[in-house]
Amino acid sequence: MIRQFELVDMVKAYDPDLDEMRLNRAYVFSMKAHGMQKRASGDPYFSHPLEVAGILTEMQLDCDTIVTALLHDTIEDTVATYEQIEELFGQDIAKMVDGVTKLSELEYTSESSKQAENFRKFLLAMSNDIRVLLVKLADRLHNMRTLHYIKKPEKRARISRETLDIYAPLAERIGMQELMNELEDLAFPHVYPEAHESIMKRLDYLYANTENVRDEVIRELEKIFAENFLDAEVIGRRKQPYSIWKKITYRNVSLENQADLFAFRVIVDDIEDCYKALGVVHKTWQAVPGLLKDYISMPKPNGYQSLHTVVIGPQRKRIEVQIRSTEMDIIAEKGVAAHWRYKNDASKKDGVHYRWLQDLLEIMEHAADPEEFLEHTKIAMYQNQVFCFTPKGELINLPAGATVVDFAYAVHTKVGDTCVGGKVNGEPAQLNRVLANGDQIEILRSNAQKPHKNWEQFVATGKAKAAIRRYTRQEQKKEYIALGEEILKHSFEQEEREYNKKAITSAAKKLNLKGGSGTVFEKVGSGEISDRKVLEIVFPSLKNKNETKGTGSIVVDTKRPHKAGDNQLPIKGLTPGLDVHISKCCHPLPGDRIVGIVAEGKGIMVHTIDCEALDVYTETPEDWLDLSWSPPEDSVDIFQGRVDMSLKHMTGAMASVLSLVAQDEANVSNIKINERSADVFRIELDLEVRDAKHLTDVITALRASKYVSSIERAFT
Repeated sequence: MIRQFELVDMVKAYDPDLDEMRLNRAYVFSMKAHGMQKRASGDPYFSHPLEVAGILTEMQLDCDTIVTALLHDTIEDTVATYEQIEELFGQDIAKMVDGVTKLSELEYTSESSKQAENFRKFLLAMSNDIRVLLVKLADRLHNMRTLHYIKKPEKRARISRETLDIYAPLAERIGMQELMNELEDLAFPHVYPEAHESIMKRLDYLYANTENVRDEVIRELEKIFAENFLDAEVIGRRKQPYSIWKKITYRNVSLENQADLFAFRVIVDDIEDCYKALGVVHKTWQAVPGLLKDYISMPKPNGYQSLHTVVIGPQRKRIEVQIRSTEMDIIAEKGVAAHWRYKNDASKKDGVHYRWLQDLLEIMEHAADPEEFLEHTKIAMYQNQVFCFTPKGELINLPAGATVVDFAYAVHTKVGDTCVGGKVNGEPAQLNRVLANGDQIEILRSNAQKPHKNWEQFVATGKAKAAIRRYTRQEQKKEYIALGEEILKHSFEQEEREYNKKAITSAAKKLNLKGGSGTVFEKVGSGEISDRKVLEIVFPSLKNKNETKGTGSIVVDTKRPHKAGDNQLPIKGLTPGLDVHISKCCHPLPGDRIVGIVAEGKGIMVHTIDCEALDVYTETPEDWLDLSWSPPEDSVDIFQGRVDMSLKHMTGAMASVLSLVAQDEANVSNIKINERSADVFRIELDLEVRDAKHLTDVITALRASKYVSSIERAFT
């Protein structure tokens, strides 16, 4: 374990102006706060924040970051408070410690919700101070290095999966390649143990047989650079097992055919020498077409710069060569942490300059729930890039497979929302056109345009998906509100009551719904609350009137009360003494051919003769009853039928449907919107009718409506 004076010396080695007293105070505070706590390894818990601080000193980070590392678990795991840390170490450090903390004051229904919500909070803190992320990554790295002490394999797998899904991509996005590689390789064997074992065995064999090639390539490169008066350092190293596995899995490349089992890195003095070295390599060995990547003129979003090429080298082996300057190499490995080395005025808020981080914050602001945010976050972080340009020459980086719509949303959300088309390299292009490296895109817009739900099927970026879903939800909410108000107006009219919006607002309070009448309309329109329930809250006398009605799928008038099991249903062939239930799977009506199934503990279930649910009873014919309807001539019983209807998306369409239903002396008891598009809605209607003929009459009337595209009786 690092001693107190050793940590001070490690920081002073690169920061002579260190506030030594504050660092010592943080060391002692953390040690006392964690007290007798132990880690899974049996070591004192304090060894963990100390090792995290040590990792950050290797990145040569400032004193505040090292202090934060020492304190990062005190709020979560000890009795220490935010106020104590703020008083002793200042507001900036208190905010950073709070940002790293994984505490959540909310209760969640699932682990995924908890993980997503913690990540939301973490991103907010990170957007204000990128050092929060650096401490968190160092924290995760040390936890992964000691993961083998955790006894439960399922817990190791869960932590490792989280590392692969969240923390390794975050490290990559801020350019910390070295840290990302270590996180991935530590997690790999716990998430994919069989794949890891298989790949490691094969790699050991391949490396044993290609080691001489690596040495030969290094000698040859050093020779040709010396001959061309280039001062260059050449390094050959093995590629990481997890990165190789990803290529095998996602690019369908066999292990033997990979060009980069070894990566050869050439480090020169400056940009000019980078391009000179590339020319020398291509002059010596044949380049593989299409595999030259210039990340110097077009850097990656995380600031990574380098020249990549693949050539046919010694022994006709394909080899990958990366060429970069010394500064580029340090930034490639250390990412944003390298800014403290190269920028004396490095802003602690460098994080706000990362465009991808701004996109994540926008997604977070509008996501419907934590899981949706996490889904879009993963999309936004896993990006094989293509580089495109605006007409003014601004570089926009997008994931592979991105379309014109993705480009529009990358420029600005409003541009995406109003996008009607585009021009790619001057030629008209459809919205779903997949973009390629170097494309120049001009977005065509119209204020009359709105996002379409089907855009979500072809866009590739999390930002675009989140924006489309957000608009769809907003439009759906408007539709539910309009539909709910129409339903309630109709219901008031049916009960011969005066429609009053203030009464709906009052009902909202009694239902504990925020948002007043609008929320009630939305709930009724979406089917979450029945119009009858709202009426009974507004007019309590209606509740007494309705108490004599049956339950389930049958509604019986007060003149003819019915209770399950008293066999007062107008059906012949029932077994005396057994409860009787009208099946909700097929909604049989008087006039339908029906059968009964004797179900243990349930009584008799009444189905139509062609109900699909009867298939499971074909092997038990003794449970079948031959039934038939026998309603009296003066019957006032009401039954529930169901229809599937495609309704045109036009103003007044639903009002027309409700009016036609009422004209045929039927009533709508429930509405469910199954699908929606710009043109039609597919709606499921539950109708209170007298019998099958009554339902057929209603269907016939609705089929003649100009608003109804199609309508059929539903038996499910």
